[in-house]
Amino acid sequence: MSLTVAALTFGLIFLAELPDKTALASLVLGTKYRARYVFAGVAAAFLVQVVIALAAGHLLSLLPHRWVQGVTGALFLVGAAMLLFHGGGDEEDGHEAKEPSSNSFWKVAGTSFVVVAIAEFGDLTQIMTANLAAKYGDLLAVGLGSWLGLCAVGGIAIVGGQKLLKVVPMKWIVRVAAAIMVGLAGFSIVSAITG
Repeated sequence: MSLTVAALTFGLIFLAELPDKTALASLVLGTKYRARYVFAGVAAAFLVQVVIALAAGHLLSLLPHRWVQGVTGALFLVGAAMLLFHGGGDEEDGHEAKEPSSNSFWKVAGTSFVVVAIAEFGDLTQIMTANLAAKYGDLLAVGLGSWLGLCAVGGIAIVGGQKLLKVVPMKWIVRVAAAIMVGLAGFSIVSAITG
């Protein structure tokens, strides 16, 4: 397992997830219920989504190397565009959860799991995880980096997301994540062209 790939994945996923609707959902759930119950459900949902993304990335990696570089480059550009044009907006999202009928661990964790699993399915960070898995071929490093990045954002959102937004404007978080993705896209496309 490459620690460099895991660290790169962690950083990229962390930045891309900050302005995401699942961070907002985690924040809202964390204000209503016990943080550790919410975090357990959120972390389990992220694990499921990362495994799905790794499987997709592995299938993508079966293509010839130049094709993988070209496809991942294009998908990184799409991801950067998604961040810039849809990230950090103030629009309401449609993933509102029904409140659990009790504050038991299983009810709160289950509700948190369902909300985040639905919100994260086909999301930018899931697509990015698949791209990184295809690009680097190190499923363990990409999976661990992605899951830890997602869990870190979920934990921050649950415990103190509002404080972060007072220090770092969301537009800067979105811009940094988009710039990194454009850089990765350029590198992948150049690699595809030069072989």
